Amino acid sequence: MSVPSDYPRTLTIDGTAVETAEHFGVIDPSTGQPFASAPSVSPAQLDSAVRTAHAAYATWRRDEAARQKALLAAADAVDAAAADLAAILVAEQGKPLRDARAETYAVSLWLRYYAGLELAPEIVRDDEKGYAEVHRKPIGVVAAITPWNFPLTLAMWKIAPALRAGNTVVIKPSPYTPLATLALGEALRTVLPPGVLNVVTGPDPLGTALTTHPLVRKISFTGSTATGKKVAAAAADDLKRVTLELGGNDPAVVLPGANVADIAGPLFWSGFLNNGQTCLAVKRVYVHESQHDELVDALAAIADGVKVDQGLVEGVQLGPINNEPQYERVSGLVEDAIAQGARVAAGGSPVDRDGYFYRPTILADLSDGVRIVDEEQFGPVLPVLSYRDVDDAVARANNTTYGLTASVWSHDPLHAAEVAAEIDAGQVTVNAHGSAITPDLPFGGHKHSGIGVENGPWGLLGFTEIQVIAGPPRGR
Repeated sequence: MSVPSDYPRTLTIDGTAVETAEHFGVIDPSTGQPFASAPSVSPAQLDSAVRTAHAAYATWRRDEAARQKALLAAADAVDAAAADLAAILVAEQGKPLRDARAETYAVSLWLRYYAGLELAPEIVRDDEKGYAEVHRKPIGVVAAITPWNFPLTLAMWKIAPALRAGNTVVIKPSPYTPLATLALGEALRTVLPPGVLNVVTGPDPLGTALTTHPLVRKISFTGSTATGKKVAAAAADDLKRVTLELGGNDPAVVLPGANVADIAGPLFWSGFLNNGQTCLAVKRVYVHESQHDELVDALAAIADGVKVDQGLVEGVQLGPINNEPQYERVSGLVEDAIAQGARVAAGGSPVDRDGYFYRPTILADLSDGVRIVDEEQFGPVLPVLSYRDVDDAVARANNTTYGLTASVWSHDPLHAAEVAAEIDAGQVTVNAHGSAITPDLPFGGHKHSGIGVENGPWGLLGFTEIQVIAGPPRGR
C-alpha cells in the first residue's frame, strides 16, 4: 500500500477542486524526507472559501432532515474511501496502519452519531399565561483548525456537529498532515451541497488569516495551549464564539494494593497510544512507594518489547514521532530529566535510523519540578513517581495548570471512584484511561486545557446559539 505523490493536490472550495499556484512539502516522518506536496491557499482563495461557506449557510441551515440525510451519505463516502484515507495517514502522520484504519472508522462513527441526534425545541411555558420555547440556532461559518496527531478524527469532532447544527465549515488541518483532510474533502464533495464543507491548506500564518476573517462566526480549535490563547485573543476582537481543546498533563494515580500485573499493560498503552502523541494520554504516573519499583519494572519490560517501525511493517506497534520539532522536544526533555537524576528504566534515546523514531521510554527516580513531569511531553516517554499518602498524590496530580483527563487505578473500584472525584480534570476514569472517548460523552478540559466541550449533545450545542420564541397562549 502506498500513497501516490500527486494525490490529493487540490483544495475543496464550493464543492469543487481548486488548484493553487504555490505548494509546500509534506514530510514522511519515517524518513524525515518530503514525499508529497500540498496546495498552499492564496489570500483570495481563502476569502472565497469563507464567502462560499457564508453563502451556502443561508440554505443549509433551513432543512434539518436534509442535513441528517447528508451526514449519513457522508459516512458512507468515508467508508468507501477508508483504505485510501488510512494509507495517507500512515504516510504523513506516521501511525501504524492498524491505528490509521481505526481512525477512519471513528470518522464515519461520529457522522452517523450526529446524523441521528435530535435538536428539538424545548418548551418551557405552555399555559393560560403564555407560551415560550427555546430554540438552538446555528451560528454561521465555523473555522475548524485541527492538529497533526489525529488529523481525521479531530476534524470530524468539529465537522459533524457543526454541520448537523446547520453551520457551514472551513477547515484548516496542520501543515504537517494536510493530505488526509484534503482527501476527506474530496470524498465528501459529491455528497455535501457546494460550499457546506471547504478544505484549505497552507503553512502558517494561515490559521490567523482564517480566524480573523470577518465572516467567520465561530472558531473550533484543537492544539497547544499557547496557540489556543492566541486564537482566543483573535476571536475576542470580533466576539467570535470559540471552543478550544488544548493541552494536558494527564496524571494516573495508582492506589496502594493495586495488582501491578493486571494494570501494567493497560496503563502502558494509555501513555503510549499514538506514540504518546495524544492530548489525553497518561503523561505521568503516581504510584505508592511500596509498589514503585515493581510497576517501573513491569512498564519497562513492556517498553523493551514494543516493535517500533514504519507504519506498514508487519507487527509494528509504534511508528515515528510526527515531526522534527516534536522529536527534538521529546529528546530534550529526556536529556534534561537524566541530567536531573532520572533513572532510565527503558529506552531513553532515539532509534539509530532515518526518520523521527524514538525508543519507548520509562523514567524513574524523579520528582515534581522536573520538566518531563511538569510539562506535556506529547511523545513516547512516561515518568513514574512515588508517593506515600494518597491525599498527597491527588494534590500533586492537581498541581498543574492543565485539567484534561486523569485516571485512578485500584483493586477497589468504588474507592477509586471516590479518589477520582477529587481530581480536577474534565474526564477521570477508573482502571482505564481515555475509555470515555465516545461520540455520546462530552470531552473538554478544565483550567488551561480548554474552553467548552466536544462530543455528545453538549458538543452539538456548542455550535448553536439560543433563541427564545415567546408570545400569548396557544390554543389548548
